[in-house]
Amino acid sequence: MSLQTLINQVQLIQSTDDISAFKACISDSYDWLENEFTRVDVESLVLGRAEFIDALLSHAWQLLDLHKETKIALVAVGGYGRGQLQPYSDIDLLLLSPSALNQSQQNTIGQFITFLWDIGLDIGQSVRTIKETVSLARSDVTIATNLVEARLLTGNQDTFLSLNKKLHGRGNWTSKDFFIAKSKEQQIRHSKFKGTSYNLEPNVKESPGCLRDIQNIGWIAKKHFKVMKGTELVQRGYFTEQEFEELIECRSNLWRIRFALHLQAERSENRLLFDYQNDVASRLGYGDDGKASVERMMKSFFRTVRRISELNEMLLQRFGHDVLHIKVKNRVIINPSFEIADGLLATRHDNVFNEPEDILQCLLLIADTPQIEGLHSSVLSQLRLARRKFHSQYYCENPRCRTLFIELMQHPDFFGLGWDIMHKHGILQSYLPQWDHIVGMMQFDLFHAYTVDEHTHRLVKNVYQYSQGNSGFPRCSRIVRNLDKPELLYIASIFHDIGKGRNGDHSKLGAQDVAEFCTMHGINDKDAELIAWLVESHLMMSVIAQRRDIYDPDVINEFAGNVRTHNHLNHLYVLTLADIRATNDNLWNDWKATLLRELYLLTQKALDNGLECKVALQDRIDEHQTKAKRLLVNRGVNESQVEQFWKRLTDDYFVRFKPDQIAWHAGVILAAHPMTDDFLLVEANEHTAKSGTELLVYGKDKINLFAQVASVLDSRNCSIHDAQIMKTNDGYVFDSFIVLEQSGDRIDSTSRLSSLKEAVTNQLNKPGEEHQNRRKMSRQMKQLDVPTKVRFYSNQPDETLVELEALDAPGLLAKVGNLLVEMEFSLRMAKIATIGERAEDLFIISNNEDKALTQNQQVELKKRLSETLD
Repeated sequence: MSLQTLINQVQLIQSTDDISAFKACISDSYDWLENEFTRVDVESLVLGRAEFIDALLSHAWQLLDLHKETKIALVAVGGYGRGQLQPYSDIDLLLLSPSALNQSQQNTIGQFITFLWDIGLDIGQSVRTIKETVSLARSDVTIATNLVEARLLTGNQDTFLSLNKKLHGRGNWTSKDFFIAKSKEQQIRHSKFKGTSYNLEPNVKESPGCLRDIQNIGWIAKKHFKVMKGTELVQRGYFTEQEFEELIECRSNLWRIRFALHLQAERSENRLLFDYQNDVASRLGYGDDGKASVERMMKSFFRTVRRISELNEMLLQRFGHDVLHIKVKNRVIINPSFEIADGLLATRHDNVFNEPEDILQCLLLIADTPQIEGLHSSVLSQLRLARRKFHSQYYCENPRCRTLFIELMQHPDFFGLGWDIMHKHGILQSYLPQWDHIVGMMQFDLFHAYTVDEHTHRLVKNVYQYSQGNSGFPRCSRIVRNLDKPELLYIASIFHDIGKGRNGDHSKLGAQDVAEFCTMHGINDKDAELIAWLVESHLMMSVIAQRRDIYDPDVINEFAGNVRTHNHLNHLYVLTLADIRATNDNLWNDWKATLLRELYLLTQKALDNGLECKVALQDRIDEHQTKAKRLLVNRGVNESQVEQFWKRLTDDYFVRFKPDQIAWHAGVILAAHPMTDDFLLVEANEHTAKSGTELLVYGKDKINLFAQVASVLDSRNCSIHDAQIMKTNDGYVFDSFIVLEQSGDRIDSTSRLSSLKEAVTNQLNKPGEEHQNRRKMSRQMKQLDVPTKVRFYSNQPDETLVELEALDAPGLLAKVGNLLVEMEFSLRMAKIATIGERAEDLFIISNNEDKALTQNQQVELKKRLSETLD
């Protein structure tokens, strides 16, 4: 079926009462789009769908006798006004009249709009007079934008021309005001996406460097020149023919992705979600081999995005300066090649980048000149040309470039603007082959929010912020500002994930890469050893903090032995914090901050004591008891009662809890008399644990207590980040849970907290009745597969450490808790870490003889966990 056949088919329909015939035509049009997608260029389909809708609307207009309403015009606006329609894009219409409609006209227009909805078209319509339209356009830049490319479909031409004349008359948006408004609008839109398209689920329409940025260029230029076609803008000198062709090529690349996405989703979906990526990649011809196909598609997408971003920045600047004649107010000549024009680095002649080293020399100039706030379009234009000119080899092969690169790493101000430019404009990609490999590399999980290169860019920026002393992380700031050679930390940061995507341990591969880099760049052996160790060990501190019992002396001693020196510990601590914070904006929270700080301080003391962590822990017990007792006495609690209560607790309790917590525990428990056999205390406190809300459960043991509490909290969209499961010497259960909202935020509502306490109490007072958790799995989680992995560590004769990795599905902890009860194992401690879609949880358990699990018991538990969770 051809487009003309579809149009002919529409025009044969004799009445708008024949809804089924119109629906059949629309259905056939989608079949045509689907069938033709792999055979013809996307431009013909996007234009063709608009042409088909033009014909359908015009025919319906005739059938409803609207052509007899001689003064009314049917106008296409927005994207449809450009004559472009993706498969499921909205059809934006303006029904325009010179004056207010009478009742008869309103009824007929109402019939027309209702008909369009009845046949299944997604329309966005407005019915306005010319005066109303002009008034709204004057006050709202979005409406003014929709009218920039307005196109008459059918109806009265004079009405449409009258609107155009008034829109371009006095009192409406001037070119300059429109330019300023659209530039600001773009900045706001970019900020919603954290200033990058290098997200794992980008929006191909709205994200920076995507279709909206191309449209913005056209809107601003067309508003000023009052033309409809891009070719006319070339004739006006707005951009060169080469730049125009590049924009069209980039638009075509994004159109194809968006077109395939619409076909796959069968709706107007512009987010390239995990749900669709495999199928869209297949439709676009990238293959059917899963992640590899998606990787190829996304790398192509991100290359397109960068090109559009550069063109957008360059052309909008040029428009402001050259077309709107926005004058440079402050010009400072730096050297024969460069000057500063209103804060932007500009060129003074047309050939500033003769060799690759000239580009790095330019970055050094930016680092040396704090007055520079960005790049002028003249620099961007020459930089783009130079990058293509020098593409035949990586800059690191040039000895002079290597010298300059190390100078940049050592420069205290390079990692401000200079680093952003190096990343954004592909300079590091041109310098380092390993970096070229990770540009646009996807990370197929919910833990990471960005591509590998964008994540690393943000990590390095975090380290730089620490060096400026105003980051909100005083310990990191103090460490970085006291480093003798901060460049070693920066180099390790750049290489920490550079080994990803090469079918091996990325930490080890990255360590090998950075060792070769150090040799090539003349870095001495001692410094190279530290850098390579940081790259190979960059996950170690995070893993220990979140997945080990950091109050176990053996764990601390082992970690301190791996770290070896305070210098190594300081570097690793900064790198770890910067890494976590750059992974996902929602990942960092007080809980992780507390864990890492505790691990850092305990390791410091272990190193100070010659790796004798037990000495440090005994000091901690004495300190915590002294401070807690002082708090309790000041609150009027009887000291002898406190000491009597504490005799029921082990030293391990005083190691794990802070003085504030210890004092609160004793206060609420001692106040809750009498101690009957069915005694149960459920209390919560937002202040005792900086990392979250503490929920305390104390009383006689209940069946499946841990599983029941976990299930209740999970069903109410809370996550447990830590659980200390203890028993007093006289058989009471003492469970402390650190709880956060599912989003990672603190629970800051008193009513919410009361509701949680009540729900937990009610469930625990229902003996033998299992809690029903009805929380659903999220859309993204359904697309991901995490095989269950179980590892055992028997550090002590009376307990076994079980490390569980599984999909963080609703009810996970309850299932684990129930299984442990079934197998008659005792849970002593749980440390819960959610890494995107993966739960990486630690459980310390013992068997029914209060011993470590036997080999057979470990095998059986692993089997049962896999069966239950997979």
